[in-house]
Amino acid sequence: MNRNRRNTAGASEVAQAQYERRDIARRDIVDYGILVQESRNTMSALEYLRSHDIDPEVIARVLLEPRLRRGVPCS
Repeated sequence: MNRNRRNTAGASEVAQAQYERRDIARRDIVDYGILVQESRNTMSALEYLRSHDIDPEVIARVLLEPRLRRGVPCS
């Protein structure tokens, strides 16, 4: 029984790790892009994020679908 508990716990840790932000620098760039969108406009935020080589799918998600933004803080 203890083996099953360890396997289940390990699987849940792996699943959680998939959703954690791994790159603090990119997180900060994206967070700043969101601030640019809020204080200026979406086009300025888009240009900022593109100039920092943020993936287009990430840009679309964070700028166009705020409810889909990650809520997991970087550790």
